[in-house]
Amino acid sequence: MNNIYLLIAAGGACGAVARYVVSGWINGKYPQYFPYSTFFVNLSGCFLLGLFYTLSLERLGNSPQLKTMITVGFLGAFTTFSTFSLEGLNLLKEGKVMLCFLYVGLSVFLGILALWIGMGVAGFLNKLA
Repeated sequence: MNNIYLLIAAGGACGAVARYVVSGWINGKYPQYFPYSTFFVNLSGCFLLGLFYTLSLERLGNSPQLKTMITVGFLGAFTTFSTFSLEGLNLLKEGKVMLCFLYVGLSVFLGILALWIGMGVAGFLNKLA
């Protein structure tokens, strides 16, 4: 097995555990009428990706294995919203404003629609069983 897969898996395991711990802590502190834990995890993941992305470019040298372990592994398991946000920001930086808004808008709208359709299909399949 390629070493990078092990690094991604290790980072992913840590990111998933971190999400679980942070979400559990926040859910115990705040009322559940708003999804505070997901909101916080997504925003903190964006902050961490921005921080790491910039530091890795400017200070940490060129270690593709470390970058992949942290960005794809840890932050990918912690939240994919951070990657989504980075891609949107990169479109803006490239001057592709309309494409950025199309990407963000369609991703959110179609994501919710796909979730709703998936739930409907699951309900249908449950009735068949």
